[in-house]
Amino acid sequence: MRLLLTRPEPDAQRTAAALRAQGHETVIAPLLRIEAAADAPIGSGPWAAILLTSANAAHAIAAHAAVTQLHALPVFTVGQRSAHAMAAAGFTDVNCANGDVGDLARLVAARMKPGAPLLYLAGEDRSGDLAGELRGRGYTVQTTIVYRAVAVSRLPRVVADALASGLDGVLHFSRRSAETYLEAARAAGQLATALQPIHYCLSAQVAEPLERAGAAAIRVAPRPAEAALLELIGAA
Repeated sequence: MRLLLTRPEPDAQRTAAALRAQGHETVIAPLLRIEAAADAPIGSGPWAAILLTSANAAHAIAAHAAVTQLHALPVFTVGQRSAHAMAAAGFTDVNCANGDVGDLARLVAARMKPGAPLLYLAGEDRSGDLAGELRGRGYTVQTTIVYRAVAVSRLPRVVADALASGLDGVLHFSRRSAETYLEAARAAGQLATALQPIHYCLSAQVAEPLERAGAAAIRVAPRPAEAALLELIGAA
């Protein structure tokens, strides 16, 4: 199949290589650019654990001046990508929920005593309310923004050309990137064409704006993991 991959770098290159290994032609056009907040105020704590819901947060904290003072803390991540990224950043006690925000909250509740002060390293735009869910369970949570995703202001030429020449599918790894795809296509007068391919989405939440826009062919991964999305495409 001929597929459009819209996720940010550097993850786009890794995913594209996996798709090409499956025999697919891949057009790479990141619609979001990840910017680390190098001056993010981490605070002095003390913290009982660190929480992450994105590998982008792991990459950002790895370059932060405060990273060494955090290395001794246990880490709880939503998935394997963020877990591997934190391990690569020098953290040794990394616990992975292998699921979504709800699974991560349950893992933290199973491992940490209520009232424990938790440091949530997050992006400016987030899906779900991890901090709110944990506060409801009796934890103290400080959310620190360590990265932001900056959307493209117009539809990239490579996307416009790919849509014009024909695409079999588009991969969407976040709700924000799906919304950016729709907004940019609408502004360029190509929304109808942009809705025609099969849209492969990491989760139902990612798929929601596409459904509202009228996309007829949407496939949702059985679990919110890159491997599950690739398996879904491989079975198509």
